[in-house]
Amino acid sequence: MRIAMIGTGYVGLVSGVCFSDFGHDVVCVDKDPDKIAMLERGEVPIYEPGLDDLMAKNVRDGRLSFTGDLKAAVAGADAVFIAVGTPTRRGDGHADLTYVYAAAEEIADALTGYTVVVTKSTVPLGTNRQVKRVIRKTNPDAEFDVASNPEFLREGAAIDDFMRPDRVVVGLHSDRAKDVMDDIYRPLSLRDFPVVYTDLESAEMIKYAANAFLATKITFINEIAALCERTGADVKDVAKGMGMDGRIGDKFLHAGPGYGGSCFPKDTSALARMGQEHAVPMQITETVIKVNDEIKRRMIDKVMDLCDGSVNGKTVAILGVTFKPNTDDMRDAPALTIVPALVGGGAKVRAVDPQGHREAEHLLPGVHWVEDAYKAAHNADVVVILTEWNEFRALDLKRMARKMNTARMADLRNVYSPKDAKRAGFQAYVSIGRKDMRIDKDG
Repeated sequence: MRIAMIGTGYVGLVSGVCFSDFGHDVVCVDKDPDKIAMLERGEVPIYEPGLDDLMAKNVRDGRLSFTGDLKAAVAGADAVFIAVGTPTRRGDGHADLTYVYAAAEEIADALTGYTVVVTKSTVPLGTNRQVKRVIRKTNPDAEFDVASNPEFLREGAAIDDFMRPDRVVVGLHSDRAKDVMDDIYRPLSLRDFPVVYTDLESAEMIKYAANAFLATKITFINEIAALCERTGADVKDVAKGMGMDGRIGDKFLHAGPGYGGSCFPKDTSALARMGQEHAVPMQITETVIKVNDEIKRRMIDKVMDLCDGSVNGKTVAILGVTFKPNTDDMRDAPALTIVPALVGGGAKVRAVDPQGHREAEHLLPGVHWVEDAYKAAHNADVVVILTEWNEFRALDLKRMARKMNTARMADLRNVYSPKDAKRAGFQAYVSIGRKDMRIDKDG
């Protein structure tokens, strides 16, 4: 199959590379000439484990290429995927569809024969039908169908998610389009990975409903964690006991500083907005958004309490700033709420992140960046674990405690335990949903 992928952001690039690895001929299109030049040099503009090697392999084998010429890429394609950004629109929380409709107009002008135009971007209900109207208006003679094919990729595990998906969801309304999508996903169906076909609106809704549910699960365990702190329960034990129930499952039950990233904040906001527009308020989702914001702010209080109520003049070491490990994505990361509050409170903030430094540097002004956790902790008054990168899971806590001015830790990912911290010589240790450890001045 010949595929054109419009947009080389996270979704577009990962999808294009993986489709080429299926054996399809894929051309990835982007308006940014610098990005195209970068990709043609074999450089990947995002951090995703394994993506650079897979991209190089398929370019070398002649199945994958990059261009700024949308018209040439679309001409003769069996399917054209729209994978452009749909950021939250300022002021109303709705998804901004400007780039989607602009792409649809350009695609319409470039169509040369029957083509399935597939929306990969996350879009509100009714968008795909509007894409069809845009194409028909722009090019009344075009021979095409529209399909919805939402992505379910986890940053840091995107290639495995694409190659071994829980399911592939495709919304469409014609047998001819289904035949094309069958051919595109044949490598997965031959290995018995399920491909679920629905109508357009159901496919659009599945994406939002799934992400809102996962965001709800994260927020629920974070609320339970707050109650555990007041009652003496241990949220890790609670989550383990809950997760063993097959109806609940253990995924997304890890207490922390709140969800972030490219999907959950944007998609919960868009779902809430859709509910308001259709007079069916998404009350659970609206509450999840509110509580998640409160959770992030509560993390600031934890750090403040460790510093006797004020971080003014204190040195704070931040370990990890990306919203999760194995990505360089800073979008809606808890660090964007927590770190500026510390800087604003007069703290001297040092930070280290294996991949987030480049993206975070302009987002977190006033932060001094260092190469490793021990340099960050040198003469620090408190160390804060914000992202559970592997290198922060196996720290020499004794070495870290010795380097600090006052050995205090806010472990906002529950990587360690109060016993670990006490044995290492920390004077105080706080985490999420568990008892704090504090040693008074008399020992």
